[in-house]
Amino acid sequence: MPKRADPDVRREQVADAVIDEIAAHGIRSVTLARIAARTGLAIGSIRHYFGDTIREVMRFTLGVLMQRVASRDATMSEDPMARLVDAIAFTAPTSEQERRENIALVEYRVMARTDPELAADIAATSLAAAEAVRSALRDALADRSIDEEALHREALLLFALVEGFSFSSALSSDPLHETDVRAVVTATLQRLRDAYPASDKAAEGTAGAPSCAEESRGHGRHVVDGHHTPDHLDGTGS
Repeated sequence: MPKRADPDVRREQVADAVIDEIAAHGIRSVTLARIAARTGLAIGSIRHYFGDTIREVMRFTLGVLMQRVASRDATMSEDPMARLVDAIAFTAPTSEQERRENIALVEYRVMARTDPELAADIAATSLAAAEAVRSALRDALADRSIDEEALHREALLLFALVEGFSFSSALSSDPLHETDVRAVVTATLQRLRDAYPASDKAAEGTAGAPSCAEESRGHGRHVVDGHHTPDHLDGTGS
């Protein structure tokens, strides 16, 4: 008797086929017939796992994409500043597989603009990601004197950096280089830190503390060492 296939493995196989189809031909090209051709499964088998419409296949694949992005943070640093570098760097697609998954996710986001059901899923994920960046930034700047309004604007800047990595990668034929991503993120965060003075509470404990560049270097990654005082925000929060 043939061994029965694991339903979870089959669904993941279908999701990978959808991702590959989107990366190659765009999200509008996805059909049950094309998924069947890529997986070697009969259309009837795909319907067995997902129902009669392509809709459930697409929603499942979106969930898989979101889970894979979220799972990249498993080995982040314990240091708040280095952890923020890790968090942003790990969301950037720096392998061929991540690049293809990112292309699919970007196309889902574009489609969600006119699809209320997908829009709800995408909006919830984007909101959670923005809040995660804000929370991580608050931890990283716990020893700096910065008010909530300035913190909000700086978090928007960092989230825009994440979005920029995602969209630029989706338009490129090659994945981003992790060393480049980490260098950009580290330099941005160091300039951000330099824009705000140490808080009174932390002033005595800052001498000799490692910079985020040194922390990132400690993880075996290439970083930028130069510290520059930024002109952004015109000194807001100082």
